[in-house]
Amino acid sequence: QVQLVESGGGLVQAGDSLRLSCAASGRTYTMAWFRQAPGKEREFVAAITYSGHSTYYADSLKGRFTISRDNAKNTVYLQMNSLKPEDTAVYYCAAGTVTERAVVPDRYDYWGQGTQVTVSS
Repeated sequence: QVQLVESGGGLVQAGDSLRLSCAASGRTYTMAWFRQAPGKEREFVAAITYSGHSTYYADSLKGRFTISRDNAKNTVYLQMNSLKPEDTAVYYCAAGTVTERAVVPDRYDYWGQGTQVTVSS
């Protein structure tokens, strides 16, 4: 059993940076961030393997977002730079024993409740 709690969301202006955190209770392997805007399907943002040596990003976010983790603290982070209004969404942390297709939401067993990120123009 894994419990995930996201934090760090808020209201920022376009061009600002924000770092999200996801604190986990229990064993985790691959962890990921997804986001969902109103009226849209849940969208893959980034994923990271347990070792931290492999990361995956949505093509449109490469270069702006960085995922990392601190296994000693059992926490994963999402550093978001140069934020745009279209980044506005609820951001969800996910975890699971994922060995392939890490970009697919159904591959993850555990989800946090989400944290709101709003970027004004």
